[in-house]
Amino acid sequence: MTVNLEVADGVGTIRLDRPPMNALDIATQDRLRELAEEVTRRDDVRAVVVWGGEKVFAAGADIKEMQAMDHAAMVVRSKALQDAFTAVARIPKPVVAAITGYALGGGCELALCADFRIAADNAKLGQPEILLGLIPGAGGTQRLARLVGPSKAKDLIFTGRQVKADEALGLGLVDRVVPAAEVYEQAHAWAARLAAGPALALRAAKESVDAGLETDIDTGLTIERTWFAGLFATEDREIGMRSFVEEGPGKAKFR
Repeated sequence: MTVNLEVADGVGTIRLDRPPMNALDIATQDRLRELAEEVTRRDDVRAVVVWGGEKVFAAGADIKEMQAMDHAAMVVRSKALQDAFTAVARIPKPVVAAITGYALGGGCELALCADFRIAADNAKLGQPEILLGLIPGAGGTQRLARLVGPSKAKDLIFTGRQVKADEALGLGLVDRVVPAAEVYEQAHAWAARLAAGPALALRAAKESVDAGLETDIDTGLTIERTWFAGLFATEDREIGMRSFVEEGPGKAKFR
């Protein structure tokens, strides 16, 4: 398999495994979608790490495979490509990308689908599609602009340049930069901490933020209000409030 899933202690690790550069060919894209849908369904997965291994996250699409495709073929395939990445973005659980080495093109777009990005100090990110006479096609023009703002996104997309980890941090493209040997460990720790949290409240928080960004403020507030009130019907809310009153904040053990 070009992508594998390992689950331990409530954390599911979606591991890209297509040496040497984890190029995202059609089979890998389809496998990503399958595993995103699987972790969405599984109750034993409460948070997710997307990881490419110690050397590289993903260096982009399989260019040789794409070169053989004509317009008609890509009209059909482009929807499946976006659907694979959207499946990762819509996992209703906390998702962290553990970025080592290159995250370029589709690799950068995959990282954009996570809620949080931890990068190695030697990582390089970018959207180099313009150098092929193309634009990002797996969500890059949309998710990148929403994350870092339109002018910064246009700079990266128009030039196709690669940015090192420190610049990516300054742009807001990644959220934390750590030594390369610690990337997965820190990403797993982030996910494990949230895996112990209230699953429905985390889902509500993620959906409220993500859906709210796609609409006007009044509709966003309605989404928030609906989730907020709905959580009063959950056992986790009862556990959390009881623990707060009896023991103080931060000591609740959610089921």
